[in-house]
Amino acid sequence: MAFEAYDDYEQSERVQQWLRQNGLSIVVGIAIGLVGIFGWGKWNDHKAAHQADAANIYAQIQVAAASGKADNADQLTDQLLKDYTDSAYAVFAVSDRAERQVQAKQLDKAIESLSWAETHASDANLKALAQMRIARVQLAQGKGADALAALDRMPPKAYTGVAQELRGDVLVKLGRPDDARKAYEAAKAAMGENAPQSVQMKIDDLAVAGKQGA
Repeated sequence: MAFEAYDDYEQSERVQQWLRQNGLSIVVGIAIGLVGIFGWGKWNDHKAAHQADAANIYAQIQVAAASGKADNADQLTDQLLKDYTDSAYAVFAVSDRAERQVQAKQLDKAIESLSWAETHASDANLKALAQMRIARVQLAQGKGADALAALDRMPPKAYTGVAQELRGDVLVKLGRPDDARKAYEAAKAAMGENAPQSVQMKIDDLAVAGKQGA
């Protein structure tokens, strides 16, 4: 009995000694853990608020653009690009600005805007969309080789039908009718029943041109 009592006492002393030696580190560890838990929660809240603010500014941009207030829309877009670079809304906004710039025949500025979108888009589909739009503007500029390079940067299966049709247009511009025909046929196959008649017309035009050149 005495031995058991001594053993209990010894165990108690050892526990107290261990606590004296390690208690501070335990408290610190618990504190760090709690800070981590609550800190992570606050960080998530901060991210959610950050995205909500970006969405609100983008909504204002859309209203301004729809109201014909392009200058106001551009100012808000600049704010998104400065303060919300990590947000997809910044990519949306600068892509919308590129569309306005194309309509205003400011093709060089549109390329700058779309290049920003390509660089900053974290989503693969958004990046591919920017690349395809770059190619479309470069084709309008008569820069077929640059347009083809932009299309080559796209993932093979991204927007396949539309991208292949655009590739065909670029290849026609570059004087490569055989490659253009293959691209149009790939576009038609990818689009299936939804393929617009214009794709078949482009294929037919190449066939006619080929016969005339024979």
